[in-house]
Amino acid sequence: MRDDKMEVVKAWFRKAENDILNAENTIKMEKPPCDTICFHAQQCAEKYLKGFLTFNKINFPKTHSLEDLVELCSRSSLK
Repeated sequence: MRDDKMEVVKAWFRKAENDILNAENTIKMEKPPCDTICFHAQQCAEKYLKGFLTFNKINFPKTHSLEDLVELCSRSSLK
């Protein structure tokens, strides 16, 4: 894999890690806003999926749908 493509994959994963870190920190609050925690958890999953798709050279649309992204990821195992 080209180095620049691998850097894109790593960038997706770094962003995912930042989202989960935000979720973990927020949940420790006395009265944590559950919607914010869920948002960051969803964003984390989305970014890991997009990193996986990028690594496997699978194009994906601009979407926030985990279901659609998982469907695309499942196609990589068929190759």
